[in-house]
Amino acid sequence: MNKSNLSFPLAILLAVGVMPAHAEQGATLQSPASGVLCDRYLCANDKGVSRELTKRYLGTKAAANKLFTTSDTDLTEFTFANGIFCDVKERLCREDRYYGANGQRNGAVSNKYTKTLFGE
Repeated sequence: MNKSNLSFPLAILLAVGVMPAHAEQGATLQSPASGVLCDRYLCANDKGVSRELTKRYLGTKAAANKLFTTSDTDLTEFTFANGIFCDVKERLCREDRYYGANGQRNGAVSNKYTKTLFGE
């Protein structure tokens, strides 16, 4: 098989492999009520991820998510589908959930989502 025949399938595989990550990057957050943020999977308020709010704004199917059936899940730290990370204890939302070399969260603070969720 010649080299040009191999490059086309490889390009297709690479493109398909990265599409899901980009699809979620464009996911938007909605605020259906004051102090509430939702993506397409869950809703949260200043107390954390909420099954009740998820059911109210996203429906029964979304509220049946395994997230709500696991008792050892910390619902006060969560990452939305678009990558925005919120921590109820810090009362902050950040651009991502990752830690820096110093062991502290290093994502830039998202003033927009912090204000929407925590009113600050």
